Amino acid sequence: MSEATGERAAQGIDERVDALMARARAAIDFPQPIALDVPIRVGVDLGTAYTVITVTDAEGVPLAAATTFADVVRDGVVWDFAGASAVVLGLREDLEQATGRRLACAAVTLPPGVDVSDARAHRYVLESAGIECVAVIDEPTAANAVLRLREGAVVDIGGGTTGTAVVRGGVVVATDDEPGGGTHLSLVLAGGLGMSFEEAELLKRDAAFQKRYLPLAVPVFERQAGIVARAVAGYEVTQIVLVGGTCAFAGIDRVVARVTGVPCVVAPEPALVTPLGVAAFAPTITEDGALP
Repeated sequence: MSEATGERAAQGIDERVDALMARARAAIDFPQPIALDVPIRVGVDLGTAYTVITVTDAEGVPLAAATTFADVVRDGVVWDFAGASAVVLGLREDLEQATGRRLACAAVTLPPGVDVSDARAHRYVLESAGIECVAVIDEPTAANAVLRLREGAVVDIGGGTTGTAVVRGGVVVATDDEPGGGTHLSLVLAGGLGMSFEEAELLKRDAAFQKRYLPLAVPVFERQAGIVARAVAGYEVTQIVLVGGTCAFAGIDRVVARVTGVPCVVAPEPALVTPLGVAAFAPTITEDGALP
């Protein structure tokens, strides 16, 4: 067991999650045909920066996935309906061609606390792309379907919002969400370093860049950690697990732990945890694409 894996195990993330997330990465990098007799589940993560569609088997093992950058959701709200529909349709068609399977229905993510009208918008985006929406699941709850945290908090820091789910006995007992995520980080980096937003979006994923410019990112992380601190106040949370693309920036866990006073760890492949987890809330699709 590696040092990083051992630390995650101490925080309630076991080796099963490491193996599962390695499969999720492979599902994006090398999507494969799926035999017609294999029941599948489909999840859609309609994020602020990236939209992801994940296909798993009935037990939640990732088989294929596709993702793309798209500015169609802001702070958890669909602002470009036509663009969002086109993005989901394109990913669906790519995956159907890669897997040889029809993706007839799916569950979709939504930040906690988003109102009913915005939840309907997420549902309509899927349906306009030819996918029946069977469930709308808040992002940290979807993430915990993969993590299976028994006690603590799951925090999803995506492109636009920071969402928190407090977990007790394996059940989500409270959720919270506030604006503030990776888009804010990119804006701060771009302004501080005199580069374009697009350059900052790309560079912030580089490990050497992260190490050099962590001090510039710390105030953003402190703001996000403050959101988490408010969300867990009064719940006696003993551990925090971070997911979401922003959490791939090395050092964010130390900032969150310092501000909240709670031990914190980043999940493996943090950007893919929620997209994988939401598929667990969809029914299985049989050979002909119909619900069983």
